[in-house]
Amino acid sequence: MTVHSPGAMTDAPQDAPQKSAGRPGKTVSPTGPGPQSPRGGRTSLPSGWLPYLLVGPAVLALATLLLYPLIKNVILSFQDINKVEFIQRKYPFAGFSNYAELIADADFWTVVVRSFAFTAANVVLIMVIGSLVGILLNRLGKKMRLVLSMALVMAWAMPIVASVQVFRWLFDEQFGVMNWVMRSAGFAGYEQHNWMQTGLSTLTIVTILVVWGSIPFVALNMYAGLTTVGAELYEAARMDGANGWQTFWKIVFPNLKPFFLITTFLEVIWVFKAFTQVYAMNKGGPDRASEILPVFAYVEGQSQAHYGLAAAISVLTILILVVVMSFYFRLILKQEEEQ
Repeated sequence: MTVHSPGAMTDAPQDAPQKSAGRPGKTVSPTGPGPQSPRGGRTSLPSGWLPYLLVGPAVLALATLLLYPLIKNVILSFQDINKVEFIQRKYPFAGFSNYAELIADADFWTVVVRSFAFTAANVVLIMVIGSLVGILLNRLGKKMRLVLSMALVMAWAMPIVASVQVFRWLFDEQFGVMNWVMRSAGFAGYEQHNWMQTGLSTLTIVTILVVWGSIPFVALNMYAGLTTVGAELYEAARMDGANGWQTFWKIVFPNLKPFFLITTFLEVIWVFKAFTQVYAMNKGGPDRASEILPVFAYVEGQSQAHYGLAAAISVLTILILVVVMSFYFRLILKQEEEQ
């Protein structure tokens, strides 16, 4: 039925929006309900910005604490700054003279070879002994495993400087425990034996310290990895007559190969930059015979006041480590592709 009003005669359009029942005056959109605005009328950020907002503070902190000092260090390596220039606040540009001096310096290459030998010896001992301790953890009973795990964690958590002081006391010339042990075992010449009289003996003591402090990390990770190897694999190996070494090489190592690769990668980096242990033990002595690259850079910069040269040493140290690690990183990526 069409309603006619005076002076106007119109028909109601057939496609006009109808009022919803029970809610007069509210129209329904043909395309459905529109997007609801958040509480308070504020608009939300696009979802794609959320990861960047979460990562932003960490990136800013890294750029402030790491990137900026690295850039300043690279700039410093191209400047000839010694004690006089540092006091006068003069920063003369030296080009590649610092790098040329280092490359022509036989002492620098001696320290490089020493650093690689020190790193290789430590990493091999850490991985072998740590893996054996991890296997032992996997085979011990619950109570003994807990005791050994707590001992490993306590050794791992011990501050480096405190552990260095303990080792200095153990190998002390007059009151050291090692001299007493050697005398008690019947060896002569250990009344006041100086265990740090040569660079090799000093680095040997540092190696014992570094290995002792690094074994817990490898052992606990090794134990965690062994828990992922199924018991049926060990049972099958025993039924085939495999001994302990064959079981490790055929069962454990293939399943934990990613663990060995990444753990070795981390240990190489950690040992290569082991500054505190070497410097706190004997300050790179005697006669700078136990210096590795980080200590060599520190002594040149702080003791000798060759700041530009020390910066060049640190830059070359980073470059050497990056080149060496690039080959190892390619091995890790190849292993991931094979999986």
